[in-house]
Amino acid sequence: MNQARLIFLLVFVSILMNAEAGPISGAICSACCAAGAVACYSAAGFVFGTVTAGAGTPAVLIGCNTAFGKCMAACAVAGVAPAP
Repeated sequence: MNQARLIFLLVFVSILMNAEAGPISGAICSACCAAGAVACYSAAGFVFGTVTAGAGTPAVLIGCNTAFGKCMAACAVAGVAPAP
């Protein structure tokens, strides 16, 4: 096997290995964000997923939703980033 083909094979295999953990870490991150949102809603005395955002929504729930959105945005980056 020539040297160029061997280098290509090693690079290709290392890319595959690095890309495997990205979606898994993204899913774990998303689950942690959802657990945090459920805990935030529970601490406020509400059930996550049962309140619609409207004019009468308590400010604490808007804070929970904002934190959940920021957490999920960070997870979106973790889901596409390669991890060893």
